Amino acid sequence: MTSKTEKMRADVPTTGKPPYPFRTFWALFLLLGNFVVAAFYFGILR
Repeated sequence: MTSKTEKMRADVPTTGKPPYPFRTFWALFLLLGNFVVAAFYFGILR
């Protein structure tokens, strides 16, 4: 049992970086695009 938990602990990165920077960038980019489309739809931007 201890070897299994040690193996699982070894697979987790210990850096302070976000795990998926590429995915995070595209998620935020698409969210921003949704807000821009909503602003056009509700007449905030023309």
